[in-house]
Amino acid sequence: MHTIKPNKYCSILRRYALPTLLLCGTGSAIAEDARVNGFIENATYVRDNVGLSKFRNTLQIEAEKQYGNKGMFSNVSVSGTFRVTYDGVFDLNDDEYGDNAGGPIALENIATGPGTTVPFGEGIPLPYTFDVANHPNEGMIVLGQALHEANGGVTFGVPVRPCDVDSRGCINGYLDKDGDELRSPELNDRLDFIRELYLDFDIYTDSGSVLSTRLGKQQVIWGRTDLFRVLDVINPVDYSRNNIYDELEDIRIPMWMLKMDYRMGATETFDDINLQLIWNFDRFRPHDLGQCGNPNVILDAGCLFRGMKTLWDYGGTVSNFAGGVGATDFGPGQIGLRQAHMPSWSLSNSQVGVKFEGILGDFGFSLNALHYRSQLPSLRGGIPAQNSFTGEVGVWPSLIAFDVHFPRVTLLGGSVDYYSQGIDTVFRVEAAHTSGEEFANTMREELYSESDVIRYVIGADKNIFIPFLNDRRAFLFSGQIFGQHLLDHEEEQRALGPVGMPDWDENWTATLLIKGWWMNDRLSPQISAAHDFRAEASVISFAVEYIVNDNFKITGGANFKVGTGARSYDDCRTCNPFSPFTQAFPEHPDGYSLGLGGYEPMGRFKSGPIGMAQKEDELQLTLRYSF
Repeated sequence: MHTIKPNKYCSILRRYALPTLLLCGTGSAIAEDARVNGFIENATYVRDNVGLSKFRNTLQIEAEKQYGNKGMFSNVSVSGTFRVTYDGVFDLNDDEYGDNAGGPIALENIATGPGTTVPFGEGIPLPYTFDVANHPNEGMIVLGQALHEANGGVTFGVPVRPCDVDSRGCINGYLDKDGDELRSPELNDRLDFIRELYLDFDIYTDSGSVLSTRLGKQQVIWGRTDLFRVLDVINPVDYSRNNIYDELEDIRIPMWMLKMDYRMGATETFDDINLQLIWNFDRFRPHDLGQCGNPNVILDAGCLFRGMKTLWDYGGTVSNFAGGVGATDFGPGQIGLRQAHMPSWSLSNSQVGVKFEGILGDFGFSLNALHYRSQLPSLRGGIPAQNSFTGEVGVWPSLIAFDVHFPRVTLLGGSVDYYSQGIDTVFRVEAAHTSGEEFANTMREELYSESDVIRYVIGADKNIFIPFLNDRRAFLFSGQIFGQHLLDHEEEQRALGPVGMPDWDENWTATLLIKGWWMNDRLSPQISAAHDFRAEASVISFAVEYIVNDNFKITGGANFKVGTGARSYDDCRTCNPFSPFTQAFPEHPDGYSLGLGGYEPMGRFKSGPIGMAQKEDELQLTLRYSF
């Protein structure tokens, strides 16, 4: 990229944010010390089962203004990155993702025979049921319908149109995007078009140490590995852009933070050491898992939440529930998702971390500690709900009625990288222990429990010559394996199947990247793959990047998933919350699951992100013009 005068683009930036004046200035004297570049990009993706799945157009501008030394402050600068996108898929393929998505549905009803269904609203009515006039059979899909046809377990209708078109199931403050926010997610009340905007400065001490400070909206990257977030958990992630497959740099959600590095340099023991303090004082943000109706909804979780919120607000037909086999019409306020408890801003709700890192010979290392809020939601049961048979409101054991919470988590971990000159290979290791995370658990009356978790990644990078393919340029081989262990995992076998925590007690996912270069590095093909061992699901991606000239780049690719998709697990049809009405037999204890299971809703935790995306094979073409 080449440097250009920024004034041409400042008029655009000023429309969106007053802080950009710091970068753009108003006169030529300021412009001479400024650097501005960016790109315009179109990403067009197509899926074999739905057609167009992305038509995203992006304008991104990166700017920096150097101020030099100001009194006791050195190397003062202000930097910013501004991004605006428009995804035309919501207009060009609105039958799948836009205003006309969804339609009337029918729910599985095993009671009348294998594979049989009943229309929404025509299940077995409970004494306190719902009014179809308030919750019509339109604009919906069946939860998980793309992944399984039968044995769905507990499935129900999920509205899929934008929240300004159909407000059913939209969770206030969490998953409630209207059509404009889906098309252009950066143009929201969190000012996400300001992707980064921060002030940098250094303070030199008499001892030769340097205190480097960065204040503003930024990404803070911990850890030494790609894709897997073991230590790199400070910024939440926008999985709605392209599930897990985009670079983290593009899908991290920048936050307003203070980052201070005390660089002490070399000591008698270490070649270099540094102490870093992080204070995330921004209002809390969770991961963006994708709202149902979006092309990318990781784990299909956004559809689960929207469908359960709809059940709570309006009631609805639930498949295979009465007696474990009959479609049942529940009333509002009985089962589902009541609300999301979004942490308000306060100093006590801010997040802090510290990292000590250094270099010793060929080893680089870090020790990390972070106290933060979980960016993944926890569904906590045990909330007051109406008894479907008596009308009484109370807390019922093991009832599938929830609030969303984001618990506090403490992380302790570290990383090491080592360069072996003898074999010309870089080895990377990260490990972390967390406490405070919460997981679904059908052995508990609240249907969740805490577990300490150990996560780690072991990776290696090596350049290897393959002469018969390219005798002038080495290929990059990069592999890593990610492990996760739930230390307080609970599960046991009961009469009809296993109950407890659907997440695997231990699991591993491996990745491999092979990348080559030709034509003076202008042509670069690559193959990447990931395999989830316990879910028995894989994704294989092919891509070719061609740099036409200094400004124009074309990237074509394909993304295929293979292996096992949806899996079944205890779905609480036999949890007996409304005893004696929901007892399977006279001795059936209150709130005690017998283990009858189906694909929904718990199987997603065993399938993982790759297994739950088995029907999302894609062809991809991206055009980028840089300036």
